[in-house]
Amino acid sequence: MKLQIYIDTSVFGGYFDKEFDEVTIQLFDRIRNKDFIVVVSDITIGELEFAPEKVKNLINEIPQDCLRKIELTQDAYELAQTYINEKVVGKTSLTDAQHIATVTVNRADVLISWNFKHIVNLDRIRGYNSVNLRFNYPIIEIRSPKELLKYGNND
Repeated sequence: MKLQIYIDTSVFGGYFDKEFDEVTIQLFDRIRNKDFIVVVSDITIGELEFAPEKVKNLINEIPQDCLRKIELTQDAYELAQTYINEKVVGKTSLTDAQHIATVTVNRADVLISWNFKHIVNLDRIRGYNSVNLRFNYPIIEIRSPKELLKYGNND
């Protein structure tokens, strides 16, 4: 079974960002190659509405048979609020908390992000997972796109 990867808005933007473009382009090559099931939420789609056209259009490069769309449910909304109440992130990071909660509730395999401040951050990941475990949700894998690259043979 293919790995289900949730990609947040920062990954789409990273495709055209000098700091992240090389790795993000390689990730999208794997996506176009159908190596993953790509999970996107209504949160990501909403954020992309405000992005430049070239960023917005990247979603069309995901093969439709490898695309899974999910929504911010009431359970995910409440879980995101719990992350904030437990001070995993502050109130200004509600959208980031909603990304995490949506992935958790929908049980994607891994969340991929370039957001090192609020998402791909060891202290925050531990906080998200602590809350998840207390509320009977699975722990969540959170990685940067770099960790999904292939590095040659199995040496």
